[in-house]
Amino acid sequence: MRHRRLRRVLVAGLLTLAALVVGYGPSEPEAPAATGPGLPTGGAPMRIDYGPAPDTFGQLYLPAAGRGPFPVVVLVHGGGWSQYRNLSEAAPQAVALAAHGVAVWNVEYRRVHGGGGWPATLHDVRDAVNALAGPVRDRVGAALDLGRVHLAGHSAGGHLAAWVAAQPLDPALRVRSATLMAAVLDLDFAVRNGRDRFVRGLLGGAPEEVPGRYHFASPIEHLPEGVAVTAVHGDADRVVSPDQSRRYIAAAERAGERAELRILRGSGHADFIDTTSLAWQTAQAVILGYAATLR
Repeated sequence: MRHRRLRRVLVAGLLTLAALVVGYGPSEPEAPAATGPGLPTGGAPMRIDYGPAPDTFGQLYLPAAGRGPFPVVVLVHGGGWSQYRNLSEAAPQAVALAAHGVAVWNVEYRRVHGGGGWPATLHDVRDAVNALAGPVRDRVGAALDLGRVHLAGHSAGGHLAAWVAAQPLDPALRVRSATLMAAVLDLDFAVRNGRDRFVRGLLGGAPEEVPGRYHFASPIEHLPEGVAVTAVHGDADRVVSPDQSRRYIAAAERAGERAELRILRGSGHADFIDTTSLAWQTAQAVILGYAATLR
């Protein structure tokens, strides 16, 4: 335990130093690759393309036991919508969820500096979700319960999950819940209060320069209807303000939607990509709870 605490202190110090060098909030630690002994018994996840670009694909994880049809968790990784992160960041979370009896569609998408940005990044994630009723179903048949689709994402991935939750999707799909981990949910607020250069990179300008893009891409401006939403955020987050989750859930509650806010004392931004952390264990319990109860 002492070694783990010491390691976290050292990592936090290095991240803070890096933030001072580059001029914006601390980045997240490198994620392990999507391979290894922790994968389900069935072997490596299945890569399935949902579009023609190199980064328009996902990896489908199926539970090692059971015949299905399984509820589906669509997992969207974070990383500032930037090319320097990819879906391997969410692989440990995908493995952990699949071990609890759900299918996981861990999606990649075009990112800033890699053919993404406005509007490709948003459209890719929407297309990746719709692919459950297309190329994914073509590949695995009736293994998936498309009437029980659950969205989950961390940081920039939480933004994309929340945005997709409010979009028209293939009628064969029914999105039941969205679990948003340390998510960026009000893009204008992020820039004006957090000096977030990543948002400007995604949308190609500041709010006063491209206001229409901010309105279109900001989840707080387009709340999902009939989708249970939980925002989980650490009060020690120095990358994305917990006020992002507070404001979004308050707006959803005012709209009469089913919404819940969980603020975790002492948890930071990167804790959600550590499967041993309280932050991830809390988010996982929320995701699995929705998958088990919303039918």
